[in-house]
Amino acid sequence: MTSLPLLPTSLVGSYAQPEWLIDRAKLAGRFPPRVRAKELWRVAPELLAQAQDDATLLAIRAQEQAGLDIITDGEIRRESYSNHFATALEGVDLDNPGSALDRSGHPNPVPRITGAIRRPAAVEVEDLKFLKANTDHTVKMTVPGPFTMSQQAQIEHYEDPEAAAMDYAVAVNAEIRDLHAAGADIVQIDEPYMQARPDAARAYGLAALNAALDGVTGTTAVHICFGYAAIIHERPSGYSFLPELADCSTDQISIETAQSGLDLGVLADLADKTILLGVINLSDTSVEPADIVADRVRRAFPFKGPESLVIATDCGMKYLPRESAEGKMRAMAEAAALLRAELNG
Repeated sequence: MTSLPLLPTSLVGSYAQPEWLIDRAKLAGRFPPRVRAKELWRVAPELLAQAQDDATLLAIRAQEQAGLDIITDGEIRRESYSNHFATALEGVDLDNPGSALDRSGHPNPVPRITGAIRRPAAVEVEDLKFLKANTDHTVKMTVPGPFTMSQQAQIEHYEDPEAAAMDYAVAVNAEIRDLHAAGADIVQIDEPYMQARPDAARAYGLAALNAALDGVTGTTAVHICFGYAAIIHERPSGYSFLPELADCSTDQISIETAQSGLDLGVLADLADKTILLGVINLSDTSVEPADIVADRVRRAFPFKGPESLVIATDCGMKYLPRESAEGKMRAMAEAAALLRAELNG
């Protein structure tokens, strides 16, 4: 890992996929796919891997040119943040999807679990190797969380979602270990459904998350959010599940504050964690001025020292136009430069 400056900058995970690669109108016109959605890709199957490599290079360069300090692969090869991993596991009937309610309450096709959930091989290690081969920056990879995947499935093999979540946790744990062994500086677990279904998250989700983190020695983050702003439009003023994450062994917690105007007093409950502070509003395609972004970061200073903050987007940038995504990344980097000058002045 290259040494990071004070208030390093990072995407939560995804970057805007190019229009030539994926049908963005189709992508935006549906809920995030839980099963495979090959119809979204514009490129012929025999050329898709090459096209995804090219688009990943564009995502890496866009982050570097904007001035970000921590680089992701933009999740360019994924149809959604979760289905790329969830559909690579054993125990899933890919030909006969099930159905489950999305966080908005609408039914959505999901993996149908007809056997024991197992990870036959690493899913994202080759993606990580490509990322590391094409940047000298600190790198982060993201994996879907065990609780969230258990909520995005029709579970037939197990007696209850808790049992499925614990087997998902074993798969995620193995993936995190392999990613760190292959050189990932940070691995982030995406657990948005902990916010959407806090009672179940308290009942067994936290135990599944801790199982996914068990024995992991590399740096980890957990992302918890209110859903993609392009799809889930209303934002509560506070999280229904957040202080509980103080009891998990992750190093970093990623939260969104820009669109919701979150009361940052909640950070007092997470005193031992580095916070990925979401300060980029993804519900608005206009680019925030750097001084506005800096003000959003300053709101956290009474509760968290700058040395324990990472400046980040609220959630993934997947649904933003590329021009908007590029501008918002620059605004983050410029805000970080403003704040560093103040703090070091």
